[in-house]
Amino acid sequence: MEKIGNMELFTHEEVLDRVVGEKGTSARAEFDQRMDEFLIGDAIRHTREANHLTQEQLGELMGVKRAQISKIESGKSITYSTIVRAFKAMGVKTASLDMGAMGKVALW
Repeated sequence: MEKIGNMELFTHEEVLDRVVGEKGTSARAEFDQRMDEFLIGDAIRHTREANHLTQEQLGELMGVKRAQISKIESGKSITYSTIVRAFKAMGVKTASLDMGAMGKVALW
């Protein structure tokens, strides 16, 4: 924590420690897992939109229904095989998921 005048400034990690729990706790591990799943689902959605595909069309390419694509993009039903199938169906050959502070995703 840092102070500027009467204001206290906290880093992102300090806020997470206070609100969610410190690293190593079960609450923090669960939060980090849910955040990773959300970011992966969001990356799939962004890639789908960049390829001008609807959820229905991506579902057809993957052999699943639109509702399943909706779940995947919202961070539910995320498995390694699902991630690979989704990106392969959209022609993405390499995906680098950097789940750092900004949750950036690079796709090639």
